[in-house]
Amino acid sequence: MSLEATTLAPPFDELAWDKQGGLLPAVVQDADTLAVLMVGYMDRDALKATVDSGHVTFFSRSRQRLWTKGESSGHFLELVSVEADCDADTLLVLARPLGPTCHLGRTSCFPQAQASFLAELDALIATRERERPAGSYTTSLFEGGMHRIAQKVGEEGVETALAAVAQPDEDLIGEAADLMYHLLVLLRARGLGLRDVEALLKTRHRS
Repeated sequence: MSLEATTLAPPFDELAWDKQGGLLPAVVQDADTLAVLMVGYMDRDALKATVDSGHVTFFSRSRQRLWTKGESSGHFLELVSVEADCDADTLLVLARPLGPTCHLGRTSCFPQAQASFLAELDALIATRERERPAGSYTTSLFEGGMHRIAQKVGEEGVETALAAVAQPDEDLIGEAADLMYHLLVLLRARGLGLRDVEALLKTRHRS
């Protein structure tokens, strides 16, 4: 991976390395759920190692050396992008975690970190599609095949429309939730996901 593959502005050499003794705070955010996962520090070598390897790497102030998250646990943070703030003295790193980020075994070092539940649900559905655990309703949908899943999406779409014109708000919300869940299953059955829909919506929004 090259620096050009990231969103880094201003350029590497123009970051404010001298403000804090050659270190920049790096806030790591889940690229899919947008939950804040952890905060670390990077020096020039850590940022270069992050970009070159694709695994988020920090400078450990306690050990005085580079430290790649997951080097002992295997719970790496796979780099998606890195961006500097307007003062060029803080980095925002988007990554996909391969397991818990916190050393306490939690998803995030911030237990109350807000995240997109739809993205979490999409990730769970992807796991169900791969693993097919017995007794799971999601598994039964995948085992039923595309026609069955498409039928459920159609049914839920009709029920949502009917709720919109003839039922109270709580019924509409319930039907909309059912529709969105089944639609995510349908997308996953085609090898797609929420990110693909979001990407197209962003493109349309910018045009």
